[in-house]
Amino acid sequence: MKSFTGSGGPERESRRENYLFDITAGSVLIALIAGMALLSLVYMPYDYNAMDSGQRFSGPGWSHLLGTDNFGRDVFSRIMAGARYTLMTALITVTGSVILGTVIGLASGYSGGLPDEAVMRLMDIISSFPGILFALAMAALLGGGEGALIVSLLILFIPGFTRISRSGALEYKNRDFVLLVRLQGASHGRIILRHILPNLVPNILSALVLGLSNAIMAEATMSYLGLGIQPPVPSWGRMLSESQNFLFNAPWCALAPGVFIMLTVIAFHALGEGLKRRYSAGRL
Repeated sequence: MKSFTGSGGPERESRRENYLFDITAGSVLIALIAGMALLSLVYMPYDYNAMDSGQRFSGPGWSHLLGTDNFGRDVFSRIMAGARYTLMTALITVTGSVILGTVIGLASGYSGGLPDEAVMRLMDIISSFPGILFALAMAALLGGGEGALIVSLLILFIPGFTRISRSGALEYKNRDFVLLVRLQGASHGRIILRHILPNLVPNILSALVLGLSNAIMAEATMSYLGLGIQPPVPSWGRMLSESQNFLFNAPWCALAPGVFIMLTVIAFHALGEGLKRRYSAGRL
C-alpha cells in the first residue's frame, strides 16, 4: 500500500478545500453587503431619517422588513445607509494604513541601521497601548466624529502593515536577483518598487482584508461609545447603543445592526484568512 506520509497529499487537498470555502463564503457575503451599501446610494425603502410617530416600534413585516425604531424610522433603510458609512470608513482607514505602513516599512527595512531601529521603536510604542484604548484616547483628543475616528484608527493600524513590509524588505533586499539589478545600476527606488514590493503583495492583500474586519469592529465599538460616526448619519454601532434601552420591548432594533456587524466582520475575516492560507499553501 502506498503511504502518503510526508507527501501531504490528502492533507494538502483538505487545506485547499478549507481556504477555498473561506474565500468563496467570505466573498459572497462581502458582495451582498457591499451591494446593499451601493444600492443605498440610489434606492432605499424609506428615508433613513424620516420619523413617523404612528409607526413607533412596529415589528418586522412587509411594510418594514426589519421593523421600526423608537422614532418610527425604518430599521432596514438605516441598516442600508449604515453599511455605506461603515464600509467607507473602514476602507479609507485601512487603505491609508496600508499605503503609509508599506512605505515606512519598505524604507525602514531596506535602509537598515539607525533609521530602521528608530522606526521600529516608534511602532513598538504605538503597539504597546491596548488598541481600543489608544483609538478612544485619540478620538477623544481630536474631538470625536468621523474624521477623528478615521485618523485614530489609521494610526492604530500602521504598525501592523509596517512590520509586514519591513519583514519583506529584509528578506528580499539581499537576494541574488536584487543584488544583480543593483550591480546593473538600478536605483534604490526602482529596486523597491519593481523587485521587492511585488513579492509582498499577497501578504499585504491578506492583511488588508483582515484589517477591514478589525476596522469595522473598531468603528462599531467607537460609534457605540459615542466617539465615532455622529447623528444624524446612521451607524450600526450607534444603532446598537440607541436601542439598548428598549432591547426587550423591540429586540429587532438591536438584533438587526448586531447581526450585520457580525456577518460583515466574519465575512472579511474568512476572506482574509482564506487568502492567507492560500498564499501559505502556495509556498509549500
